[in-house]
Amino acid sequence: MSSKKQKQKQQEQDVVKFDIVKNRRKFYSISLIILVLGMISILVWGLNLGVDFKAGTRLDMFIGKEYNTADVDKIIHEKVPGIHATPVTKYGDNNHSGFARFDEKVPSEYLVAVEKALAEKYGKQVSKQESSVDPSIAREMAWKAFVALGIASIGIIIYIAIRFQFLFGVACIIALIHDAFIPIALFSVFRIEVDLTFIAAILTIVGYSINDTIVIFDRIRENMKLMKVKTIDDLEHMVNVSLWQTMRRSVFTVATVFITALAIAILGSEGIRNFSLALIFGLVSGTYSSIFIGAQVWVTLKKREMAKQKYSSAPNEG
Repeated sequence: MSSKKQKQKQQEQDVVKFDIVKNRRKFYSISLIILVLGMISILVWGLNLGVDFKAGTRLDMFIGKEYNTADVDKIIHEKVPGIHATPVTKYGDNNHSGFARFDEKVPSEYLVAVEKALAEKYGKQVSKQESSVDPSIAREMAWKAFVALGIASIGIIIYIAIRFQFLFGVACIIALIHDAFIPIALFSVFRIEVDLTFIAAILTIVGYSINDTIVIFDRIRENMKLMKVKTIDDLEHMVNVSLWQTMRRSVFTVATVFITALAIAILGSEGIRNFSLALIFGLVSGTYSSIFIGAQVWVTLKKREMAKQKYSSAPNEG
C-alpha cells in the first residue's frame, strides 16, 4: 500500500469515533420500542384534538389576576347549560389566563354571558377570545392536513429517487415516518392539544429532516466513488466515515433551531407553545433518525442488493 493510501486510511480511521453502523440493530430496537409504545398510547388514549380538527368551541379567558379554576368552571356551567366543557386550564404570565373547550359549538350570547359574569367577579380587565369550528369544517381540515402530509412524502420520495437512487428514497421515507410519528406519539402520551400549528410543525420537521438526510446521503454518494466500495465491510466503513464527516454539521445546525424553539416554548405565548413543543420533539427525533435510522436502513438495503448481485454473478464466474 502506498504512503498516500495509508495516510488516507489513517485519516478515515481518525474521523470515526464510534462504530455506528455495526451497532445499527441497537438503534433499530430503540426506535421500535418508542414506536410501539407510541402506537399503544394512540390506540388507547388517542390524540387530544383541538377545535381545528374536532367540532366545538374553545374559549380563552384573560382574568388579569389570581383566580380559582373551580369558580370559573362553575360560572361556565351556569352560563352555558347543556354543553359539556373541559375543566379550565391556566396559562400565560402568572397563570392569569385560562381556557376551556366545549364539545359543541356554543352560541355567542352564552359566551358573552360568561365574560360578563367573570367581569363582575374579577374586574373590568376580563376579556375573552373564542374560536368555533363546525363538524364539516373540522372533518375537512383533518382530511386536508392528512393530504398535505401525504403529498409532501410522495414528493420527497420522487425527489430523492431522481437525485440519488431508489434505495435512498426508501430509506429516506422510513426515516421521515419515524420523524413524524415520534412527536405525534409524545403529544398523545402527554395529552397535548393537537391543532393546526401542530401540522405546521410536522411539515417544518419534515423539511429540516430531509435537508439533514440529503446532506448525509450526498456525502455517502461522494465517498462511494472515492473509497471504491467492493465488499460489505467496505460499505459499512464508508458509511461510518460519511456519518462522522457530517456529524458536526448535523448537530450544530439542529442545535441552533432547537435553542430557538426551546426559548419560544418557555417564553412564548400559549398560541405558539404547541408548535414549539412539536418542533422540539421533531428536531431531536429528526437528527437521531437521519444519523442512526435513515443511513442504517440504506446500509441494510444496500447489503441485500450487493448480496443478490454477488449471488446472480456466481454461476457466470464458474
